[in-house]
Amino acid sequence: MNGTILLVDDEPGLRDAVQAYLEDSGFAVEAAANAQIALQKLQQNPPELIISDVMMPRVDGYAFLKQVREQPAYRQIPFIFLTAKGLTADRIQGYNAGVDAYLPKPFEPDELVAIAQNLLEKARTAPDTATVARELAEIKALLAERQAADSKPAQFTPEPPPIKVQLTPREEEVLDLVSEGLMNKEIARKLETSIRNVEKYVTRLLNKTGTNSRTELVRYAITYGLVQL
Repeated sequence: MNGTILLVDDEPGLRDAVQAYLEDSGFAVEAAANAQIALQKLQQNPPELIISDVMMPRVDGYAFLKQVREQPAYRQIPFIFLTAKGLTADRIQGYNAGVDAYLPKPFEPDELVAIAQNLLEKARTAPDTATVARELAEIKALLAERQAADSKPAQFTPEPPPIKVQLTPREEEVLDLVSEGLMNKEIARKLETSIRNVEKYVTRLLNKTGTNSRTELVRYAITYGLVQL
């Protein structure tokens, strides 16, 4: 099975056709005729991916997406819009609302399958929310510990690093922000880049320093003077 999908569309013919094609492609699909039913199904059995129409009665796709993103348990679920509203302004509104992909109707079913598979692969390889939250909490505790130590008469002196670490200016910027306890989306906003680029830089920093987590990376950076606190 490729993954579990919640499909939301008020047009029965299109909904049935898309569900059949996705199931033939190896996905397990739960279908809903509107956003209210979709929210109930979401709470009963959270999917790995949501595909939703935009133009629906009572609660449209944008409002549905907002309701999903407001719930921490479902915030990281990839979300695809299928819609006849294909203007640039409509796509911008969708992306600003937090959608991951926007596929205007009519669309090629194979393209939808490719997008779904790509988003699911990314979601499965990304750090889970609980892990990131734990690492951020550990980083904040580490920073508080270091600041308390630095306030004492004997000032902290960084040790010489075990290996020479050469960082690019951008990697230094990312490291500084990681060491402040910021999440990837906050770093991306500050540096005016994408979250995916931030993830790449964090991975490079982990590889260059031989660390396995953000907490280890920050501890390494503090110990060997790679950041100024």
